[in-house]
Amino acid sequence: MMWLPCGRASRRVVSSFSRRVFRSYFHVEGRRKFNVAAFMPEAAGIQGLSDRSTLQEFSVSNGESFWAAAARHRLSWISPFHTAQDCDLSRGRIKWFEGGKLNVSVNCLDRHVHTCPEKVALIWERDEPGSEVEVTYRQLLEMTCRLGNLLRRRGVKKGDCVTIYMPPCPLAVASMLACARIGAAHNVVFAGFSAEALAERIRDAHSSTVITVNQGVRGGKVIELKKTVDTAVDSCPMVQQVLVAMRTENPVAMTARDVDMEEEMLKEDVVCEPAVMDSEDVLFLLYTSGSTGKPKGLVHTQAGYLLYAALTHRYVFSYHDGDVFGCVADIGWITGHSYSVYGPLANGGTTVLFESTPIYPDPGRYWEMVQRLKINQFYGAPTAIRLLLKYGDQWVHKYDRSTLKTLGSVGEPINTEAWEWYHRVVGDGRCPVVDTWWQTETGGICISPRPSDPDAEIVPGMAMRPFFGIKPVLMDTEGKVLTSNNTSGALCISQPWPGMARTIHNNHQRYIETYCQPYPGYFFTGDGAYRSKEGYYQITGRLDDVINVSGHRIGTAEIEDVVNQCSAVAESACIGYSHDIKGQGVYTFVVLKKDVDVQETDLSRLLNDMVSKKIAKYACPDFIQFVHRLPKTRSGKIMRRVLRKVVERDLNGLGDLSTLDDPAAVQEIIQGHRELRGQQQQQQQQP
Repeated sequence: MMWLPCGRASRRVVSSFSRRVFRSYFHVEGRRKFNVAAFMPEAAGIQGLSDRSTLQEFSVSNGESFWAAAARHRLSWISPFHTAQDCDLSRGRIKWFEGGKLNVSVNCLDRHVHTCPEKVALIWERDEPGSEVEVTYRQLLEMTCRLGNLLRRRGVKKGDCVTIYMPPCPLAVASMLACARIGAAHNVVFAGFSAEALAERIRDAHSSTVITVNQGVRGGKVIELKKTVDTAVDSCPMVQQVLVAMRTENPVAMTARDVDMEEEMLKEDVVCEPAVMDSEDVLFLLYTSGSTGKPKGLVHTQAGYLLYAALTHRYVFSYHDGDVFGCVADIGWITGHSYSVYGPLANGGTTVLFESTPIYPDPGRYWEMVQRLKINQFYGAPTAIRLLLKYGDQWVHKYDRSTLKTLGSVGEPINTEAWEWYHRVVGDGRCPVVDTWWQTETGGICISPRPSDPDAEIVPGMAMRPFFGIKPVLMDTEGKVLTSNNTSGALCISQPWPGMARTIHNNHQRYIETYCQPYPGYFFTGDGAYRSKEGYYQITGRLDDVINVSGHRIGTAEIEDVVNQCSAVAESACIGYSHDIKGQGVYTFVVLKKDVDVQETDLSRLLNDMVSKKIAKYACPDFIQFVHRLPKTRSGKIMRRVLRKVVERDLNGLGDLSTLDDPAAVQEIIQGHRELRGQQQQQQQQP
């Protein structure tokens, strides 16, 4: 029942009032004047704001007042907060909106059902194009309430943690919101992780309840998710029940602990009393990889996270009432949490849940979807943009993209060539491209070209400007703040913000050591950044992705950006490896565009010349290995850890490869690496 299309009668309600309210400027006597109340209603009561830059300055210098005003305006409270913030970064103590009580599901559903119940909340873009399902706010609330009542009836209590292992779909969103409604935390695990990885996360979260589907469908293939859960829970004795929804009609083996979720939901009432939650109660855990190899369960809490997700969604993307927001990230990642679910729904928006892949059934999938669903903001990953660039412009030009207003990039720094293709071909040169920098730890976007003046410049490949309330700083190797521009350093944030993770589940000491101790009094992001002479920020890559060649520090992203500018190159990945003389050398993997006919030795010479000219001779790759594809996770991230192990010839240390989109790519790379090394040895032996 829960999977059936709900018809086309429900259309998006466009509020002309909201459109008027959110116009950023008005004309007075022929001059453009900044109207703070029109641009940001949350800041209407703040005096003395003459333009956006003074609003930005106020949000940083008077952060407590700024965030308090935003929280009062943007969120619906059961009881008001008495203290806007109580934070000490040096001790890892982060508390926002203390004394306040609210329910996140009420903020995402009930308040919109009161005003526009038939507005579309979710458009589920299923794997097969043209089979999308629309779910209204009223329907999503009913689904959430039934599931919340079912969880309560089956013993899930306030403070418990429920693990969700599902593909993007309405029931996955309802599962997240049902947990929020009854006061349970959720732990969404990407439905491409192996049974072993899932089990590790279930155990660490102490989940006694797991929610899944019988099978997933992605890229025309059926994925046996229930079987993966069965294998995982065999090593999780704390799991007492597994709720199973039916994504396909194929029956699966059910055990005594399994529950037919949809059948049981039909027995429940459509009204579910929302739990009264403190601002700092846990909303969810989300596991991210750590340098030690053990995943970190980052903890996000109720009010601060929701406020930050909502505000960044509204202002970074210039989201307006009636827009269709198309974030193609999986709900298993923080991008899916913040910009497929919580941000858009808190804002009463219409959000797309994308189940498929960028190239199924062909490389025009994204743009066919944009045309069919009339998407206004599109938010995707650079790796997908580079993949589609490889297939050529014709797949984009085939479809009408005139509804697009903003293009977003997320997950890693976007190289210049991909940025320019995205802007010129996909956006027809008229849509701003917002290259967003943020992390699971930050909860939402921290640095992005927008919001800014409508005619403010956007530099390709740069995240550029901090969001309201965010104060980035660069630190040198001595731990001192770098105050000048045109400089590089470790990227830190100098004051707390509401969306930041509060701790690592069951290991606050690790949180302090990872984020608070490296630069006491600052939040250490783990990333390096460059600040241009204009004061714009460019992310240079993880500091563990910085190669030190003969004492020169160079970010892998910088080299990749140059290599990817070559017209024959689709994408690349650089890593550092141990070098007898230079300390570290540069090893570069290169994927060529389709139908490129070029000698590899000639192309290697050309790429080295480009790197030498664009950066410096010391940055030139020592090895260039041409490969058909790079090892990636199913979310599209390049697994540089795997590439390092191959180059270091530590094949026993490759670890679990089941999370890769195509594990066969690794064997191909291993073989190519052996051949390249063999050629080098032969050359060295020649007189």
